[in-house]
Formats: sequence, C-alpha cells, structure tokens
Amino acid sequence: MLIEEFGAGVASVWQGLRPATRSLVVRSLGAAQATGAKVQRTGYDACSEWELSRLLAALDARAADGASAGLSGEQACALGQVAETCARVLHREARSAEVFGQLLERALRARDFTRVDALADALSERLAPSETCELVRHDNHAVRAIAHEALLQLPVGVLVQLLADPVDAEVARDALEHQADEFESEEARWVVCALDAADSSQDDL
Repeated sequence: MLIEEFGAGVASVWQGLRPATRSLVVRSLGAAQATGAKVQRTGYDACSEWELSRLLAALDARAADGASAGLSGEQACALGQVAETCARVLHREARSAEVFGQLLERALRARDFTRVDALADALSERLAPSETCELVRHDNHAVRAIAHEALLQLPVGVLVQLLADPVDAEVARDALEHQADEFESEEARWVVCALDAADSSQDDL
C-alpha cells in the first residue's frame, strides 16, 4: 500500500517528513505487524514528534472523510494501521503538551478509556511541569481535567517554582489551593496563606 493512495493531503505531509521520520514510521509499522517484535526507539527527536503529530492529524482527517471520499475497505484499513502506528510511537515517546492533547482527544473521541488512563499515567511521568500547565489551558475540558489531576500530584516545591512564571503562576496557585483544601496538605496551605498575605499587602499600598 502506497501513502499516495490515502490522498493528496496525507501524501503532502508524508513528502514533507525528514527521511529519518519516514524510516521511523516504516520500522514501527513493520514491528507492529510482526508478532513479538520490539520497536527500536532510535531516530526519535523533537522534530520527529512534530512531524508525526502532523502526519497523524492528516491521517485522522482522511479517515473521517474516507467513507465519502473513495477509500476502499482495504485502503481504509491500511490508513487506520498507519495512523495507529503513529499514535503508538507518540504515546511511547511524546514530551509536549500539544501532542499529549492530540492523543488524549483522539482517545476520548474513540471512547478508548483504557488508552486515556495510560496517557494520563504517561503524562504524569513524562511532561515537564510547565508543559502540564500548558495542557491545563487546553481547549477541551476533558483534557484540561486530566492535566489538572496530574498537576495536583506534583510536589508543593515544584508548584512553588512555577509561581515565578507569569504564564503558569495562576494555574500553579490553583493547584496549590486544591492541594490545601482537598488533600489537606499543610505545606500547600502554608504557601497559599503566604500568597494571600502578600496579595493583601500589595492591595494596601
């Protein structure tokens, strides 16, 4: 099956990939089709993440209009296999809020809650705190809720560091308030009280 058979949109994105990313997709697809084969993790980097994300978006868009756009059953099946391969690689390797948001939305649309849970676990392990804050501001309310839950699991000291960032400070403070109220964290309560006191002093000036 040739990528060109999936249509001009997918073919255009495929042609724009670096050879290393194309090779990664081909290797991963071959490993997925071979029982017990292990996927090599070489060749993945931030550029590959961005490129695979674009390819997955194009594949999913093509799948969405496949029934009315002339894909045969065999082509639709092959397209789904390539899309699933891209999603698996990203699931295993992604480090950005944008890609985690894409994967979570995709799993939520499919009502694949096992995958949603796995992505939530990976998010907590893999995303930098600032990236988690970015995901808390996602357009999708379900994605925001998942990211917020991950943020609540961060140590108080990490959230305090985020208070110095003007972009992430509001999200970090909200997480600290939840830790103080819902988790009854004395450390978080002390920080929130200190922040409230600082606000009051500022208002008095």
